[in-house]
Amino acid sequence: MRPNIGIKDSDRASVVEILNRILSDEYMLYTKTRKFHWNVTGPRFQDLHKFFESLYEELDDIIDDVAERARSLGGPAFGTLSEFAKNTRLSETPGKSPNEDGMLKDLLGDHEAIIRTLREDLVKVGEKYRDAGTNDFLTGLMEKHEKTAWFIRAFIEEK
Repeated sequence: MRPNIGIKDSDRASVVEILNRILSDEYMLYTKTRKFHWNVTGPRFQDLHKFFESLYEELDDIIDDVAERARSLGGPAFGTLSEFAKNTRLSETPGKSPNEDGMLKDLLGDHEAIIRTLREDLVKVGEKYRDAGTNDFLTGLMEKHEKTAWFIRAFIEEK
């Protein structure tokens, strides 16, 4: 049954498409963060191992929230690695594992890229598609990434 929530079907479909791109980015970032959690070495191993774990646990919640938002609008939510890989705007480096600082800088770059993308998506969702609920959702998501980026910058500046 299609939702009757005051948003045109075509606009809801466009918002779901945006959400699935965000879902793909979040899943790519989740996977990269887990990889770094598993492969971190060096003098800050213990601190970074725990920090990366806290990051991927938060990303796991974000992924679920984004998928459920797409579903609440009557759309599908991506759920396969091939869908995520095809639709993400982030990149990965298979077979490579940077040092501690490289991991932090890589994650910072991805969080900041997501923040910039969310800012663009907020304009589309709010102004073009008139979806205040998703606009509010994306604002909260952007704020989470801004806080995480701040934490990562603090780790980098610590050295």
